[in-house]
Amino acid sequence: MKLLSAAVLGIVQGLTEFLPVSSSAHLILVPWFLGWKPEGLAFDVSLHIGTAVAVLAFFWVDWIRLARAMLAGVKERNLLGNQDRKLACLLIVGTIPALVVGLLFEDSVEERLRSPLITVFTLSTLAVVLFIAERRSRQTRTIEKFTWTDSILIGISQAIALIPGVSRSGITMTTALFRDSTRTCAARFSFLLSTPVIVGAGVLEGSRLLGAISNPTANAAPVDWAVLVIGTLFAAVTGFLCIQFFLRYLQTKTFLPFVIYRFLLAALVLVYYLKFY
Repeated sequence: MKLLSAAVLGIVQGLTEFLPVSSSAHLILVPWFLGWKPEGLAFDVSLHIGTAVAVLAFFWVDWIRLARAMLAGVKERNLLGNQDRKLACLLIVGTIPALVVGLLFEDSVEERLRSPLITVFTLSTLAVVLFIAERRSRQTRTIEKFTWTDSILIGISQAIALIPGVSRSGITMTTALFRDSTRTCAARFSFLLSTPVIVGAGVLEGSRLLGAISNPTANAAPVDWAVLVIGTLFAAVTGFLCIQFFLRYLQTKTFLPFVIYRFLLAALVLVYYLKFY
């Protein structure tokens, strides 16, 4: 059962990290619905590593190109000399709010905002906002036309995604739509912007895990490496395929199915909570 639950949660993480439905909400709700006990810090780390591998594997060509452009810009003292250099700078600026908020408030959010009722509110609220953005956006702007204002606003919205149920990809793509971005460019910028945060979270939690392993408490549970490997593998493979599917999907289709899904999930959680709690 542990290996099965690890595979299921790995798939859930890989899908929901990149779709606008909130991975944090699903990782709270799936064990809650099924009566599974939390796997603990080590397993959370494995899921973050899995999605970090997925987004790095999918965009590795982009990141190598952007890194080379940025290094050349630093060397030439011309950070905005071409489109790749400008995009790299926009991503750096957009990443700062999430990193600051994550470092300052992650622990308090983990302790206070993991209630299923919180996800009812956040799932439904962002569904409304995403629907409005979908209807109002002119979708005329590509990444090449993104500005510092776009980067800052999308970056601030990514910081808000620390709250379970908001969805990092959902709120950043919603903000980009309000700025009249095309759907595919909103998704691509969102995924690129999420890469440093996802990788940073994996590194930070990994360091905590190594500290816990090297200095175990008297009643600390042993690390089940098979469970960690299964969780990482399924999150990585599912996440990669999800990014590939979603970017193709948005070329011809809208966010409406995800708006409906968020409403249905919020309603299901509320009914289940009122009936059994």
